[in-house]
Amino acid sequence: MAKPDSPNTAKPGAPKPGSPKKKPNFIRKIGLFFKRLVKRIIVSFREMFAELKKVTWPTRSALINYTLIVLAFMVLMGVIIYGLDTGAAALVQLMGRT
Repeated sequence: MAKPDSPNTAKPGAPKPGSPKKKPNFIRKIGLFFKRLVKRIIVSFREMFAELKKVTWPTRSALINYTLIVLAFMVLMGVIIYGLDTGAAALVQLMGRT
Protein backbone atom coordinates (compact mmCIF):
# COMPACT_ATOMS: atom_id res chain seq x y z
CA MET A 1 0.00 0.00 0.00
CA ALA A 2 1.34 3.43 -1.01
CA LYS A 3 1.68 6.34 1.37
CA PRO A 4 -0.63 9.31 0.68
CA ASP A 5 2.24 11.74 0.15
CA SER A 6 4.37 9.48 -2.01
CA PRO A 7 5.09 10.68 -5.60
CA ASN A 8 3.05 7.81 -7.07
CA THR A 9 -0.25 9.04 -5.59
CA ALA A 10 0.18 12.78 -6.22
CA LYS A 11 -2.09 14.38 -8.81
CA PRO A 12 -0.40 15.51 -12.02
CA GLY A 13 0.35 19.22 -11.94
CA ALA A 14 -0.03 19.42 -8.17
CA PRO A 15 2.84 21.06 -6.28
CA LYS A 16 5.24 18.72 -4.57
CA PRO A 17 4.99 18.52 -0.81
CA GLY A 18 7.30 21.01 0.79
CA SER A 19 7.56 23.26 -2.30
CA PRO A 20 6.13 26.77 -1.89
CA LYS A 21 2.91 27.55 -3.77
CA LYS A 22 3.38 30.18 -6.44
CA LYS A 23 0.90 33.03 -6.11
CA PRO A 24 -0.13 34.71 -9.37
CA ASN A 25 1.10 38.27 -9.54
CA PHE A 26 -1.21 41.28 -9.68
CA ILE A 27 -1.09 41.73 -13.47
CA ARG A 28 -1.89 38.05 -14.02
CA LYS A 29 -4.84 38.31 -11.62
CA ILE A 30 -6.21 41.25 -13.58
CA GLY A 31 -5.77 39.37 -16.85
CA LEU A 32 -7.55 36.30 -15.45
CA PHE A 33 -10.37 38.50 -14.13
CA PHE A 34 -11.04 40.01 -17.55
CA LYS A 35 -10.71 36.63 -19.25
CA ARG A 36 -13.32 35.15 -16.90
CA LEU A 37 -15.48 38.27 -17.28
CA VAL A 38 -15.57 37.94 -21.07
CA LYS A 39 -16.40 34.24 -20.77
CA ARG A 40 -19.26 34.98 -18.34
CA ILE A 41 -20.65 37.65 -20.67
CA ILE A 42 -20.53 35.26 -23.64
CA VAL A 43 -22.23 32.50 -21.63
CA SER A 44 -24.92 34.96 -20.48
CA PHE A 45 -25.69 35.98 -24.06
CA ARG A 46 -25.82 32.36 -25.21
CA GLU A 47 -28.27 31.52 -22.43
CA MET A 48 -30.33 34.61 -23.25
CA PHE A 49 -30.62 33.66 -26.92
CA ALA A 50 -31.54 30.08 -25.95
CA GLU A 51 -34.33 31.42 -23.73
CA LEU A 52 -35.56 33.81 -26.43
CA LYS A 53 -35.98 30.85 -28.79
CA LYS A 54 -38.40 29.33 -26.25
CA VAL A 55 -40.60 32.45 -26.10
CA THR A 56 -44.05 32.26 -27.66
CA TRP A 57 -44.41 35.57 -29.44
CA PRO A 58 -47.91 37.07 -29.92
CA THR A 59 -49.47 37.21 -33.36
CA ARG A 60 -49.80 40.54 -35.11
CA SER A 61 -53.52 40.83 -34.35
CA ALA A 62 -52.97 39.97 -30.67
CA LEU A 63 -50.15 42.52 -30.47
CA ILE A 64 -52.37 45.24 -31.96
CA ASN A 65 -55.16 44.28 -29.55
CA TYR A 66 -52.84 44.47 -26.52
CA THR A 67 -51.45 47.80 -27.71
CA LEU A 68 -54.93 49.30 -28.05
CA ILE A 69 -55.88 48.07 -24.58
CA VAL A 70 -52.77 49.69 -23.08
CA LEU A 71 -53.41 52.98 -24.91
CA ALA A 72 -57.06 53.03 -23.81
CA PHE A 73 -56.01 52.40 -20.21
CA MET A 74 -53.45 55.22 -20.40
CA VAL A 75 -56.08 57.65 -21.73
CA LEU A 76 -58.52 56.58 -18.98
CA MET A 77 -55.88 57.09 -16.29
CA GLY A 78 -54.98 60.48 -17.79
CA VAL A 79 -58.63 61.58 -17.59
CA ILE A 80 -58.90 60.36 -13.99
CA ILE A 81 -55.70 62.17 -12.96
CA TYR A 82 -56.82 65.33 -14.78
CA GLY A 83 -60.14 65.23 -12.93
CA LEU A 84 -58.50 64.71 -9.55
CA ASP A 85 -55.99 67.51 -10.23
CA THR A 86 -58.67 69.93 -11.37
CA GLY A 87 -60.85 69.08 -8.37
CA ALA A 88 -57.96 69.50 -5.94
CA ALA A 89 -57.02 72.86 -7.50
CA ALA A 90 -60.62 74.07 -7.23
CA LEU A 91 -60.76 72.91 -3.61
CA VAL A 92 -57.55 74.79 -2.77
CA GLN A 93 -58.87 77.96 -4.44
CA LEU A 94 -62.14 77.63 -2.55
CA MET A 95 -60.33 77.25 0.77
CA GLY A 96 -58.09 80.23 -0.02
CA ARG A 97 -61.03 82.64 -0.52
CA THR A 98 -62.31 82.35 3.00
